[in-house]
Amino acid sequence: VQLQASGGGLVQAGGSLGLSCTASGRTFSRYGMGWFRQAPGKERDFVAAVTKTGYTTYYEDSVKGRFTVSRENTDNTAYLLMNNLKPEDTAVYYCAARRYMSRVASEYDYWGQGTQVTVSS
Repeated sequence: VQLQASGGGLVQAGGSLGLSCTASGRTFSRYGMGWFRQAPGKERDFVAAVTKTGYTTYYEDSVKGRFTVSRENTDNTAYLLMNNLKPEDTAVYYCAARRYMSRVASEYDYWGQGTQVTVSS
């Protein structure tokens, strides 16, 4: 499956951004979807994930209550809605797909190209 992430940009602290990840092919519903982020000089960290059906979601502690992950299988798209953004959320955000949801980046099989999110103070 090929993934295309979009929706990044520049926003002031306290603002909101929505990211999308669109998958090619007709097997999107077979994959759990994860969102990760990587700041300069840092490792790629887990942000959020959603199971194949979309019924269950998981979040990294620092984004709980601010970010919402979801998916629409009929559109082959996963979403990450980010509210109350903070400067420390600045990073390149990646979407990824795996047969079973995981918080571990190295366990994912397919990756989008990444989209930059910059939060100014």
